[in-house]
Amino acid sequence: MVRAIREYYERTGIKIGFKPAGGIQKAKQALEWLILMKEELGDDWLSPDLFRFGASTLLSDIERQLEHFVTGRYSASYRHPMA
Repeated sequence: MVRAIREYYERTGIKIGFKPAGGIQKAKQALEWLILMKEELGDDWLSPDLFRFGASTLLSDIERQLEHFVTGRYSASYRHPMA
């Protein structure tokens, strides 16, 4: 899909946004998508108007990762009600 967006942009000059559907539950997966978007489409597609996630489970994982960064410990998943 990302390559189709790139091809469409090359042919028309029109930038089309992308929102990957489902399956993005971990911060590591989100980083993989960000890398893919940057490598295939460039920095413009890293903005919220052209690329975004729609995953509440991802939010909970990011909260847990941030807490681990600050405290050195992972919090229990029940402390993050979005999961």
